[in-house]
Amino acid sequence: MRLTRVHVDAALTPGTIVELPRETASHLAKVLRARSGDQLVLFSGDGREYAGAVESVRGSRVTASVGDGSDVDRESPFSITLVQCVPRGDRMDFIVQKATELGVTRIVPVLSQRSVVRLDVAQAASKTAHWRAVVVNACEQCGRNRLPVIEAPAPLVEYLGSSAAAGAAPGTARFVLEPDVEAAAAPRAPETAAQIAVGPEGGFGDEELDAFRLAGFQRLRLGPRILRAETAAIAALTWLQTRFGDMRAVQA
Repeated sequence: MRLTRVHVDAALTPGTIVELPRETASHLAKVLRARSGDQLVLFSGDGREYAGAVESVRGSRVTASVGDGSDVDRESPFSITLVQCVPRGDRMDFIVQKATELGVTRIVPVLSQRSVVRLDVAQAASKTAHWRAVVVNACEQCGRNRLPVIEAPAPLVEYLGSSAAAGAAPGTARFVLEPDVEAAAAPRAPETAAQIAVGPEGGFGDEELDAFRLAGFQRLRLGPRILRAETAAIAALTWLQTRFGDMRAVQA
């Protein structure tokens, strides 16, 4: 039987007792009906997994004992940064969840000229905390022991002018999805990493595409059809991991 995986936002030391996060503890106690002695897998994001067991259940509070740890690497050798314009509604939650499952290393939410979503400072901070919780839940489900970084949402022009966009490591390719680019265009293949930008509902503006070009991004077309923002992100990440990462077919 597959054991429940629980992220603990603190260093884990074998032989100690930790209190589990409130929402996770409530789910264990009220939904899974956890009892003392039930086995768990604990991780803190440092790349290790720890054997764990429920120590006590008191209402919605659950503590767990920490057992031996082991290095379990489920990270892709190919580092991907997803630069994602924030779509309206809850579709960003879906994108963050699936990007985490697909092994993305870093997620950079941005707001562009045609973005419907507008966020003030407080809203941006709230969204960042919420998306980090989505990342944690996705890592618990998919088996990752390192959390992808999720940045606070910021205007696209700030990202393109930052050292994060300009100072990528050698061997990094930069792509911006553009459905109108010539189908025959052959983008340079990345060596070790990639940054890929996905636009808002109406696509990037011409000035923004020029700014991407000046920042070293190549325009990339994923087939002849126009994809929704959330579909484009998943398709792009799957393409990158299949071509250059750890989703290549392995024959038994």
